[in-house]
Amino acid sequence: MTAPRYPTIRLHPGRHKRLLHGHPWVYSNEVQMDAAAKAVPAGSPVRLVDAGGTALGVATFSPHTLIAARLLSADSDTAIDGAFLAGRLRRAADLRARLYDRPYYRVVHAEADGLPGLIVDRYGDVVTVQANSVFMDARLPDILAALDETLAPAAVILRNDGSQRALEGLAEETRLAKGAIDGPIRLEENGGVFFADPLGGQKTGWFYDQRDNRAFIASLAKGRRAIDFFSYNGGFAVQCALAGAESVVAVDRSQPALANAARAAEANGVAARFEARRADAFDELERLAAAGERFGVVVADPPAFVKSKKDLAVGCRAYRKMTKLAARITEPGGFLLAASCSHNVDPPTFAEQVARGLTDAGRTGRVLRVAGAGPDHPLHPHLPESAYLKAMVIQLD
Repeated sequence: MTAPRYPTIRLHPGRHKRLLHGHPWVYSNEVQMDAAAKAVPAGSPVRLVDAGGTALGVATFSPHTLIAARLLSADSDTAIDGAFLAGRLRRAADLRARLYDRPYYRVVHAEADGLPGLIVDRYGDVVTVQANSVFMDARLPDILAALDETLAPAAVILRNDGSQRALEGLAEETRLAKGAIDGPIRLEENGGVFFADPLGGQKTGWFYDQRDNRAFIASLAKGRRAIDFFSYNGGFAVQCALAGAESVVAVDRSQPALANAARAAEANGVAARFEARRADAFDELERLAAAGERFGVVVADPPAFVKSKKDLAVGCRAYRKMTKLAARITEPGGFLLAASCSHNVDPPTFAEQVARGLTDAGRTGRVLRVAGAGPDHPLHPHLPESAYLKAMVIQLD
């Protein structure tokens, strides 16, 4: 077969070494951005070569973004077509089927699954798709066909409203691409039943990445009062109740999310020990501390406080304050889970803010667990930036 003829993108001398060592990205300042390179349409497959002309592989290319190229294959003769995308998707789906015996998980996690810019989540026979690059957005018909072949979903939702799309010059949209959705959809996790709104909720409707962390903190909740801040659909709160917590409170500002949490409590038979409380998390933390309330399990799993590097200082102060307030309402011998999904905050920085927050609260203790996302959110081995989720579980004295 004849190798596909893709535009050639040449790197500056010496700027190919990271790629050779396995890193999947090429930055714009590493590219010889001549007139020909600038004329390549955004999202095109290109053939990458080093300064001497040696082939490096096939990548997606965008001449106007900081990450100019994202490697698809180290084989420069690879045809980037529907069959290529379907093969990568099948490989990712086969892995998840081996990891989980129930069809509720993230199917595709971008670079780690060899599909940079693509996120796919599965809720039984409903699938959500997020295309965060020009390349993936242009190939949605092929992706949807591959999903039909691999998973045969009854409904497919496009959740193309992530902030990364703006960096690629893409418009935001959320719509049904196939089938119909009538209200929140049902999902299963750790033996419980939950409800999510992938059309109107945050991100793709449910945060599968916290699955293992929810199971761990729930295992410590038996016989204790538990409270879950930034609860969203009640994942932590309801699982604590299922594990035997004396009582649980889910705190969130979103009434629709709290309605899903209450529905999950009812479906799991724990409604008598569940309370949904609509409030700002920081305000409620302050109020409970002032009232002298104490809980045996406290969960603080906020949305990203640091959405860009310019927000780092302010966001770090927010994590420190969150930990201080959460520690103040954790009873002696109780357990605190503090989490961050800000990829701009690396694990050592987050751990430092948690430690400072504990000091501010006048509390000591021991870290029992430091963890990230579950295995359906794999990490690219050469892309530490993809380790966005940090969760620390601490027993306080």
